[in-house]
Amino acid sequence: MPDPTSDSELKAYLERESDLRIASYMDFLRIPSISGISDHHPDCRAAAAFLADDLRAIGMEHVDVSETPGLPMVYADWLHAEGAPTVIVYGHYDVQPVDPLDLWLSPPFEPIVKDGRMLARGAADDKGQVHMHVRAVEALLATRGRLPLNLRFVFEGEEESTSPHFAAWLEANRDRLAADVVVISDTAFFEGNLPAITLGLRGVMHAQIDVEGPSVDLHSGTYGGAVDNPINALCAIVAALKGPDGRIRVPGFYDDVVPLTEADRTALAALPFDDAAWLASTGSPALVGEAGYTTLERKGARPTLDVNGIWGGFQGEGTKTIIPAHAHAKVSCRLVADQDPHRIFEAFRAYVDDVAPPGVRVSVTLGGTGHPSLLPMDHPATLAAARAVERAFGRPPLFAREGGSIMAAADFGSVLSLPVVLAGFANSDDHAHSPNESMVLDNYERGIRAIAYLWDELAATNLDRT
Repeated sequence: MPDPTSDSELKAYLERESDLRIASYMDFLRIPSISGISDHHPDCRAAAAFLADDLRAIGMEHVDVSETPGLPMVYADWLHAEGAPTVIVYGHYDVQPVDPLDLWLSPPFEPIVKDGRMLARGAADDKGQVHMHVRAVEALLATRGRLPLNLRFVFEGEEESTSPHFAAWLEANRDRLAADVVVISDTAFFEGNLPAITLGLRGVMHAQIDVEGPSVDLHSGTYGGAVDNPINALCAIVAALKGPDGRIRVPGFYDDVVPLTEADRTALAALPFDDAAWLASTGSPALVGEAGYTTLERKGARPTLDVNGIWGGFQGEGTKTIIPAHAHAKVSCRLVADQDPHRIFEAFRAYVDDVAPPGVRVSVTLGGTGHPSLLPMDHPATLAAARAVERAFGRPPLFAREGGSIMAAADFGSVLSLPVVLAGFANSDDHAHSPNESMVLDNYERGIRAIAYLWDELAATNLDRT
């Protein structure tokens, strides 16, 4: 049972420290730590240093700005709860680029509070949620002098750049990462800002299709009808990727998909989701997708294939009657358990080769991969997180699946064989990756309490599933 005295002391401390906490939050957000733009790599290092200093100041130990071939990891721990579980907290201090600037209500790295929200790049994804974890530990150490379990912080600087060095860093640091479970707060609540625990994230496979025809652009009047047109050929390839029923035609694509159970489908159907309202928010004229599945199942629990970009030929003003020399497309597949992105790429490449017209040369290259992540609804760590969220927010959380990907979540499973709890606190309309990113400050404040409660809940939970 929760200790009411301890809880009241925690709340009183957080209330007293509110102004300092918000000021620190803003200071963190002012650092333009955009990992995808090399000119901002010094800013990323500044953000890592900011975190390291903050962690030392609150009483975390063995604080280390750990170098990688790219941007550094920030590590810290507190390991004095003998016999209690050990938890790794993962987050990232890098952020997305800010374009288009003209759509921001205020400069993206000059945080402001507006209508009960913190408005800035990184306010929700993921600096705000990293900051919440640090503040929760600060509050527990200040009011109790200790934590109820052992804690390791692992904060990355390349999550928004596909985490290219993360798995190797985990492998190299295996000895200092012994733990029972991982907690990641890099997800959001459900539509309408309803508290939610995310059970699964999709993996991803990125590829590029390059189609070459003649050695140079040719006059379409002289050569048209006698040589193949790479754009026409590319369109034929793309059209062959999916059928009218929404099914992906790549042979073997669905072989390793873990089917949705009746319990899974019932849980998703119980979510307060309005198809018509969601469609209206997209601006699209109609819902489409794989036949036999609901919108929520399609967008979170089924695999996809999408063309993300396509180019080739003349695109300037007026006309230019040519047969272009080449055409290109970028394709991504969102994957679900137990699909292997490398196996999917090989099947995709073989199928593109098979359907390509004979009058062009086609190559398919791999752009990047990430494995899916899934934790059962009845896992003890999931249930502990649900209890903590309910204590802080006054209602039990929903259980949902996200369509996006967090590379690190799968890496913790594949490299360290650890279960991952996805307990995020961002509002569902946070505009992450878009102009006017924001965090509802009530989510931020209650989320800090939920994190503190989670450590109590996990300390009292038997995490052994064997």
